[in-house]
Amino acid sequence: MFWKRSFEPVDFLVIGIGNPGPEYDRTRHNVGFRVVEVLAKRWGVRRDEVRFQGIFAVAHINEKSVGLLKPLTYVNLSGVSVLAAVQKLRLLPERLLVVLDDVNLPLGKLRLRPKSSDGGHKGLRSILDALQTDAVPRLRIGVGIPLRGEDLVEFVLSPFAPEEEPVIAEAIERAADAVQVWLTEGMDAAMQKFNR
Repeated sequence: MFWKRSFEPVDFLVIGIGNPGPEYDRTRHNVGFRVVEVLAKRWGVRRDEVRFQGIFAVAHINEKSVGLLKPLTYVNLSGVSVLAAVQKLRLLPERLLVVLDDVNLPLGKLRLRPKSSDGGHKGLRSILDALQTDAVPRLRIGVGIPLRGEDLVEFVLSPFAPEEEPVIAEAIERAADAVQVWLTEGMDAAMQKFNR
């Protein structure tokens, strides 16, 4: 497993949704970024670059070239970065995996799907609109469910409570495991193992 020059074509692209800037690092909205960072560390990525209006790197895993992308366009405009990457890299939607937060899932629960609606997530909606298809694989990570009447924007832009952080840290590691299974064994195997 080693870093490859990013101008080489890739077989798959893993996209972590999040907001750029240190003030957002540990927020609920940034679990997608955190999964991509775990994968980059696991796969020995030693270098990345600003490309496709995001942070982009490539790793070579089990004879597959895998791109890692963290859009820098802010969550609601994630599709701008993803479309630029998909067009340049000439990838079909089924070769993508979008990793994102989900306020409709309990804290730490994972849900993989090959396609579906955006589920109210504006970042995912931006990607689906940009690519003009709902058939984009995604991995949702439960970040907790806001209390009735709680402002959704404030909730997703808030950090995890100290007692929540160990749960979400473990979920991020499991999400990285799920990405690896998706890459090596396919979506059905990953869904069977992680959609519990």
